Amino acid sequence: MSLPIAVTVGDAAGIGPEIVVKALGDPDASGAAPSVVIGPALVLELAAQRWAPGLRVRRISEVGQYRAMAGAIDVLDVGSVPADLTPGCIDPRAGRAAYEAIEAAIRLAMSNRVAGICTAPIHKEALAAAGVPFAGHTEMLTELSGTSDTAMMLVNPHLRTMLVTVHCSLLEAVDQLSVALELRIIRLAHRTLQDMGIPRPRVAVAGLNPHAGEGGLFGREDIDVVAPAIAQARDEGIDASGPHPGDTVFMRARRGRYDIVVAQYHDQGLIPVKLLGVEDGVNVTAGLPFVRTSPDHGTAFDIAGQGIADASSLKTALQMAHRLAEQPRRAAAR
Repeated sequence: MSLPIAVTVGDAAGIGPEIVVKALGDPDASGAAPSVVIGPALVLELAAQRWAPGLRVRRISEVGQYRAMAGAIDVLDVGSVPADLTPGCIDPRAGRAAYEAIEAAIRLAMSNRVAGICTAPIHKEALAAAGVPFAGHTEMLTELSGTSDTAMMLVNPHLRTMLVTVHCSLLEAVDQLSVALELRIIRLAHRTLQDMGIPRPRVAVAGLNPHAGEGGLFGREDIDVVAPAIAQARDEGIDASGPHPGDTVFMRARRGRYDIVVAQYHDQGLIPVKLLGVEDGVNVTAGLPFVRTSPDHGTAFDIAGQGIADASSLKTALQMAHRLAEQPRRAAAR
């Protein structure tokens, strides 16, 4: 039997528990992607009663007890939240439980006891309220796995994009840019797509400024930072190009001209992917020593507890986690 993917519940006050039981209660999704859930078992039991009738939640104390069973999910009981947790509200108890589940999943992945991790959404304010010193999943996964060369990559059937800067203000993103950082992300984009089975990826780099700076008229960052990194990457044999204007490069990538777009900041990279359909988008943390995917949406506090959350993106993320884990380079590493 292949190793399962560890699915973390995310923030229990958001839609995480609902989409987890809906996704894993779907025989097509769960059968194609064996999964063990990590998080507060009580939350999953209550969610199954409400949104996945007939789905049995089986508590396990260690991942070796996992067994794939039709109509049932195994939950490694990690973290604690009360049964009367208020949906849609920031609660430090939910933030702490979400962090503890992710921490446990990372330990399992690092010890090759699961094939990878698929994470339901967390809430950054709840994490902060719980005293968790991380801005989001990417930072948490990087630090706790002892890795430094990571990046956020968004994938859907039409587009891939990798971010140079992630969870920071726009002013901070500009301050963080450097030739070294830019080159690191270009190299990582190239290497990640090779791991995904694309032998010579075509890497397009988006400019920071409108029209990629228009020859310096709209700022010199594209001339002084982005272009030198691209030139160095090309000298190393990477098929990198740009800087391309951000308002056209994603359109060209969607039409097949490029295999991935390196975006300079969070919204530049995420807006095009989400516009093409949140249900099809998957967040992949590139550069980790294990596979990690996530739905391309947040905790959706505005609809939490109402039973109307769509589990499509989580299903897609789970299926992608298994596909990535089965790539020859990943399988050989286990």
